[in-house]
Amino acid sequence: MAIVKPSLARGTRDFGPELMAKRKYIFNILESAFRKYGFLPFETPAMENLSTLTGKYGEEGDRLIFKILNSGDYLGEVSLQQFETAKADGSRSFTGLVSEKALRYDLTVPFARFVAMNRGSLNFPFKRYQMQPVWRADRPQKGRYREFYQCDADVIGSTSLQHEAELIALYVEAFQKLGLRNFTVRVNNRKFFAPIAQKLGLSGGEQALATPLDKLDKVGAEVVKAELLEAGASTTALDGFFELLAQSSSPNTLAQLCGWLGEEAAALPKAEMEQVWQLLEALQVDTSKVRFDMTLARGLDYYTGTIVEVVTHEVAMGSIGGGGRYDKLTGIFGVDGLSGVGVSFGAERIMDVMEQLQLFPGHIYHACDVLVFHFSESESLHAAAVVARLRAAGVGVEWYSEGNKLKKAFAYAEAKHIPYLAIIGEEEAKTDTVALKNLAAGTQEIMASSQLSQQFIRA
Repeated sequence: MAIVKPSLARGTRDFGPELMAKRKYIFNILESAFRKYGFLPFETPAMENLSTLTGKYGEEGDRLIFKILNSGDYLGEVSLQQFETAKADGSRSFTGLVSEKALRYDLTVPFARFVAMNRGSLNFPFKRYQMQPVWRADRPQKGRYREFYQCDADVIGSTSLQHEAELIALYVEAFQKLGLRNFTVRVNNRKFFAPIAQKLGLSGGEQALATPLDKLDKVGAEVVKAELLEAGASTTALDGFFELLAQSSSPNTLAQLCGWLGEEAAALPKAEMEQVWQLLEALQVDTSKVRFDMTLARGLDYYTGTIVEVVTHEVAMGSIGGGGRYDKLTGIFGVDGLSGVGVSFGAERIMDVMEQLQLFPGHIYHACDVLVFHFSESESLHAAAVVARLRAAGVGVEWYSEGNKLKKAFAYAEAKHIPYLAIIGEEEAKTDTVALKNLAAGTQEIMASSQLSQQFIRA
C-alpha cells in the first residue's frame, strides 16, 4: 500500500490541548452568559435533509452548502435522460439527483425545523443556546474556515422587542467578560429595506438591496453601486442614498435616513429602533458599544426585522457575531405565526482575536493538578498508593512513567503546565512521605503521604 502524506482538508484545523483549553475557556464564559439570560442547552444532528437547508440562505448561501453523496450506488438510479436534463440545467440540478442530505450551514434553520416538528410539546417563548460546528464550502482565508463553531442563542414564539434588547445586552456582557474592550454592536432594521428599495426603484425588492449592500465592506461602494444600477436603481436616488451611507457613523444617522425616506415610510422601523434603544438604557447596557448602522444588511434571506453584527476594532477581522429577527422561518416548514430572534458568536474568530490580543489567562491550560514521580521500580507501589489516594480526594493526577530522571519529569510537567510535582524516592517510600514541589514558586515541602491531598487542595 502506498504511503499517503498526511494533510488537512483546506479550511479546517486540528485543535491540540492548548487550543482546546482556549476554546473551552470561551465556551465556558458564553455558556455561563447564556444560562444567566435564561437559555437552555440544545443540539441538532450534523447533517440535515438538503431540502431543509436549500432556499433559506439566498443564492450565494445555497452554493456554500456542503452536500453529501447518497450512499451506495448513487448514480445507479439516475437515468440517462435525467442526467442529460440535469447537465443542461447546471451542476446544482445534478446535485439534487445524487445528494439528499447536507452538512448544516448554520444553527438557525435546523432550530426552526426542530420547532416546527415539536411545536406541540414546547413552552413558548422557547429559548435555547447551541454550541456546535457548522460547515460552509467557502474560500478559506484569514478568519474564514470551512468548518467552525457557532454559539447561538435564540428566542422563538414572541414578537416582543425586549428580546432584541436582551440579546444585545448579552453580546455586550459576554464580549466584555472575554476581555474585549474596543468593539461595536452594529444595529439596523430590515424593515427599512423595502421602502429604501422602492425609493431606489429596485425591481427585485428588498433582497435586491440587501445582497449587494451586505458586500459593501468587502468590495467597496463603486461595485455595490454598479450592482444596484444594474438592478434598476435610479441614479439620482442612488447618489442620495450613498451620501447617507458615507455618514453612517454619525450619531444622527437614523434621523437622516428617516428624513430621506419620509416619516411615513420609515415610521415602523424607526419606532422599533427607538424602543430597542430605550430598553437597552433601562437594562443599563453600555450603549457606547452599540451603534445604529444603515450599511448593515445581513445578507441571509430569512431576516425580517432588527439585525445586529459585532465587530472588534482591536484586530483586523470580520464580524465576530451577528443575528437578527426572523418572522417567517418556521413558515417554510408549514408552521406560521412563530416569530423568532437570535444571535450567534463566531467562536473561531473570537479565539483568533483573543490570541492576537493575548487575552487568555495563563492558568487555563494544564493537564492536571500534580505529576507523581518515583525514582525506581522499588518505589512504584508506594507511588501507586499516592496516586490512588489523591484521585480519591478529587485531585487531578498524572503518574510519570518515562524513566527515573528527575530533570525529565520537571521538563514534562512544565511542558504540560502541571503546577505541582510529587517526588518519591527511596527515603520517601520507607517513611511513607512525599516531597511536594511547587513549580511556580520553586518551593518544596516534605509531608506524610496521607496528608498530601489535604495539603495540596489547600494549596
